[in-house]
Amino acid sequence: MAFSDPQTVTINAVAKTLNRVSTGENKSQYSLDTGDYKLLVAHQYGNRMRRTVRLDIRKLSADPLISAQNVERSMSIYTVFDLPVQGWTVAQAKLETDGYFAYLTASSGAIVTKILGGES
Repeated sequence: MAFSDPQTVTINAVAKTLNRVSTGENKSQYSLDTGDYKLLVAHQYGNRMRRTVRLDIRKLSADPLISAQNVERSMSIYTVFDLPVQGWTVAQAKLETDGYFAYLTASSGAIVTKILGGES
């Protein structure tokens, strides 16, 4: 079952409306009309269940070698939920996940800022 179409991701108080561009077995992809933001939601089944949410972002930035030229840059942010087939209910896994995201976003995202700065 796919998420509703479209999906919205808000970056720096600006909503990005991502329309569904493809649906396959156990996955859906969404994209901004320009292609600058893409969202993938996918599931893999086997001995374990892997659930992935991935946001790919691209932008143009100044080329450090040729100041009059821009180059395309990209980054990705993704979360993988890797669960055994048995042992956790959806509700239990959500509680664990809530704690994880609360840790990352506490104090206005201080931990994420430290991670992005290279701290461990």
